[in-house]
Amino acid sequence: MSILIDKATRVVVQGITGRDGAFHAKLMAEYGTAVVAGVTPGKGGMQQDGVPVFDTVRGAVETTKANTSVIYVPPAYAADAIIEAAAAGVTLVVAVTEGIPTLDMVRVAAYLEGKGTRLLGPNCPGLISPGKAKVGIIPGQIATPGPVGVVSRSGTLTYEVVWNLTQRGMGQTTCIGIGGDPVIGTTFLDVLPLFEADPETKAIVMMGEIGGTDEEEAAKYIAAKVRKPVVAFIAGQTAPPGKRMGHAGAIISGGTGTAAEKIAALTTAGIPVAKIPSEIPDLVEKALGR
Repeated sequence: MSILIDKATRVVVQGITGRDGAFHAKLMAEYGTAVVAGVTPGKGGMQQDGVPVFDTVRGAVETTKANTSVIYVPPAYAADAIIEAAAAGVTLVVAVTEGIPTLDMVRVAAYLEGKGTRLLGPNCPGLISPGKAKVGIIPGQIATPGPVGVVSRSGTLTYEVVWNLTQRGMGQTTCIGIGGDPVIGTTFLDVLPLFEADPETKAIVMMGEIGGTDEEEAAKYIAAKVRKPVVAFIAGQTAPPGKRMGHAGAIISGGTGTAAEKIAALTTAGIPVAKIPSEIPDLVEKALGR
C-alpha cells in the first residue's frame, strides 16, 4: 500500500500555465499520475499539454472529480489558492510554493480547522508513492517501490536519502516532504500514525532539522505508539545559534531547537540517529534485521 496518494489520486494543478506549474504537471503526468485539470483564472477553456484548464478549482473538481490539488502559485496568492481548493472539497492540498508569509498561513490554518482537507506544506517538495503517483517536485527516477516510509522537513535531503535507499535495494512505500516553515499543515505527528497503520511499511525514516520542537514531540509519540523501527537524521548539526538555515523554521532561538536536544530526545526514545545521511541505509538494514 501507500499513504495519502495512489493510483486513484486525481490531481488539479493550480497555476498550471505558469513556468513551474506547466513543467511539473507534465512530469507528474509522465510518471503516471492522473493529472486531470489545471486552474489559472482567466484562462479557462484552454489546454496545457493536453490538460484542460479551468478558471476555478470548484469548476475543475465538479467536471473532473479531482481529489488532490498541487499549488504552483506565487506567494502573494498562494494562501487564497489553498483556501479555494479546500472550499472546493479537495481532500489533499500540496503547497509547493515557498515564501508564503507566516501570517497568511495562520489564516489558512484557521480556515482549515474542522474541514476535511489535509494540507501538505507549504514550501515542500510534495510526495511520491513509487510506481503509483507523485504530486509535487520529487524526481520520480530516484524512488522505487519497497517497504520503507520516508518523511522529512527538508526537500533536497529527502532526495538524497531516497536515492541512497534505492541504491541499496531498499524501496519506499511513500516519501513525503512536509516542509520546514513555521506554520505547516502536516507534521511528523500526522504522518507517523499513517505509516504505522500501513501494512506494507516495515520501517520509517524521519529526517528533521534544527528549530522548533517537532522532533522532540515525534520522539515521545514514537516511544509510546509506534511499533515499527524508526531511523532518524537531524540536519543543521553545525548551525550557530540565531542563524537561519534554509527554512524559515530552521532557526535556533531562545536556547531551544538545537540539534543536540533533538538527537538526545530521539536517542532516549530508542531511535538510532545517523551522523550523516549516507549512514541511513545501514541503520535501516540493521533495523529490518537484514
